[in-house]
Amino acid sequence: MVARNTICLWYDGTALDAATFYAQTFPDSAVNAVHHAPSDFPSGKQGDVLTVDFTVAGIPCIGLNGGPAFKHSEAFSFQIATDDQAETDRLWNAIVGNGGQESACGWCRDKWGLSWQISPRVLTEAVTSKDTAVARRAFEAMMTMRKIDVAAIEAAVRG
Repeated sequence: MVARNTICLWYDGTALDAATFYAQTFPDSAVNAVHHAPSDFPSGKQGDVLTVDFTVAGIPCIGLNGGPAFKHSEAFSFQIATDDQAETDRLWNAIVGNGGQESACGWCRDKWGLSWQISPRVLTEAVTSKDTAVARRAFEAMMTMRKIDVAAIEAAVRG
């Protein structure tokens, strides 16, 4: 059954590589189907991988090998909530260590240019706290980080 709403992500011939990496890295993720072009198209030939149906953390996606015309940007990202520092480290290191790039405040970019926010739940809870002093301290601590340091966020919450 085709999902009613699916995220379509544009790749330059690497949709299957990206989908396979996501399936191996994120829980509740899988490569569901690979579809080959029925004829030549502007960025490929008949038989090339045209689209890949995959799931990332429960979200249905299609990777389209549309060619070099469009690039990913930070205007779209996946935000992955983590339970602890070990999970944060594992996901962050998988993305950055596989040709990705660090950014600020828990953001990183994979080697295909897709942005990810690796966000420990403790951070989200702290910066949305009804206690504005707690929220401010946690937010200010986060602003100094690349990968989120759970212990530092917890210390900021305690004041």
